[in-house]
Amino acid sequence: MKKLSKYVDHTNLKPFATRADIEKLCADAKEWDFASVCVNPCNITLAKELLAGTDVEVCTVIGFPLGQNTTAMKVAETEEAYALGCDEFDMVINVGRLKDGCQDYVRDEIAAVVKAARGKTVKVIIETGLLTDEEKAIATKLSCEAGANYVKTCSGVSAGVATVEDLKIMKANITGDVKLKASSGIRTYEDAKALIDAGAERLGTSSGIAIINGAPKN
Repeated sequence: MKKLSKYVDHTNLKPFATRADIEKLCADAKEWDFASVCVNPCNITLAKELLAGTDVEVCTVIGFPLGQNTTAMKVAETEEAYALGCDEFDMVINVGRLKDGCQDYVRDEIAAVVKAARGKTVKVIIETGLLTDEEKAIATKLSCEAGANYVKTCSGVSAGVATVEDLKIMKANITGDVKLKASSGIRTYEDAKALIDAGAERLGTSSGIAIINGAPKN
């Protein structure tokens, strides 16, 4: 198991996040050596400036939080975020199209964002809290086929939290070297450990410091 802090995408996606909030987010990420900070697109430039010279990545969200933008809009978001220096992209699928059975649409949209990210990390938010178990399996498979790097449970805005049961379904349908990210409702070390044990290699949370402080002391 890698260092616990390197599982954490330290997150502030609140609609009222201020400059001071992002400064604190990045200061915490540097102090605790988190994998990344996840911020709204308008905060990419600030986060990049604050984290210059560190190995903490800057992640942003695409089509957030509903996933109902057009593919062209999601691609444009990705291209601008890339130009601003963003390192990782967490995109929300179009859940309605998935439920309509439009698998080609969902796959092609993910692939378009992956292409726009130009080799940088793309994590696909499938919104497990809105899906049946069959739909979770399908969304995972489509993400893998489209070239995503991670499949992610939830946005934290729509219904649902990360669960071990959902990760098991997703893991069973992973192909290639695609990884899993658990997000939403992760607040304690016990939550984090259970999800890591179930296969999560990233955790989207605003409780990273509490999680690490809750870890057993050697």
